[in-house]
Amino acid sequence: MYDLIIIGSGPAGLSAAVYAKRAGLNMLIIEKNPVSGGQIIDTYEVDNYLGIPGVNGFDLAMKFREHADKLGAEFADATVTSVVCEDEGSAEKLPVYKVITDNGEFETHTIILATGAHHSKLGIPGEEEYIGKGVSYCATCDGAFYKGKITAVNGGGDVAVEDAIFLSRFSEKVYLIHRRDELRATKILQDELFEIPNIEVIWDSVVKEIKGEDKVTTLSIENVKTKENSDLAVDGIFVAIGIHPSTDLFADIVKCDEQGYVIAGEDGATSAPGIFVAGDSRKKRLRQIVTAVADGANAVTSVQDFMVGKSKN
Repeated sequence: MYDLIIIGSGPAGLSAAVYAKRAGLNMLIIEKNPVSGGQIIDTYEVDNYLGIPGVNGFDLAMKFREHADKLGAEFADATVTSVVCEDEGSAEKLPVYKVITDNGEFETHTIILATGAHHSKLGIPGEEEYIGKGVSYCATCDGAFYKGKITAVNGGGDVAVEDAIFLSRFSEKVYLIHRRDELRATKILQDELFEIPNIEVIWDSVVKEIKGEDKVTTLSIENVKTKENSDLAVDGIFVAIGIHPSTDLFADIVKCDEQGYVIAGEDGATSAPGIFVAGDSRKKRLRQIVTAVADGANAVTSVQDFMVGKSKN
């Protein structure tokens, strides 16, 4: 029986593991991927994490994991298939959850969901090859690397338009590529977009292939109406066609919003007693490494308060 099981070992999960070990909790962290770190392992360079500008994303992930390992955090390589509440607990008694995986079953009194989120991908040639080398899914993370360069944003919703506006502050030129002849973004964002001189919208078009050498150099574009193909020279492309929290497995256990993000405040407490959430799967405004790390710390503090509260009753 564990005091705490953390599901996921991205920045939020690893931060939670460090705080849990320092708090003396009997804990286990479950990770389905062969390498810890979550989305940052695919980030070529992280320039906005305090104190270590320009760090490689994979290297930063390894530092996070090494910190948890140094404190003796226990890891299980497994994919969680379900979570079952065996005992809801009471005012005096802690709940009991069974976490079922493809590599065994584990019992715990509390859980931190740190499963993160994943960006929708275009699924075209060159996309996977150039992730971190000109293909990005986060303008606020990587936009500053494109100062004075030519960038493209793929999408037509609020996020895509916000990304294009943000990139226009750094890039010499920004292309917004959208498959339709009108944007889905809110009118106020569209009005702002159309007033920015270095943004050009490419309507009725889709990106068919991403090309380059060491880094992205060219996008192959097709007009969906005329079927005409053309090449567009760019230094980078930001894919903004949606982000989805990795929470499907827990939708029947904790309350989520219409997009699937777990509803919880800064304390990470969900609608289910003893279950907390940290990182990109939590409903919040900003999803960055620094906010994920903070979530992990807050969630463990809430776990401690929850367990102490039960022991006092």
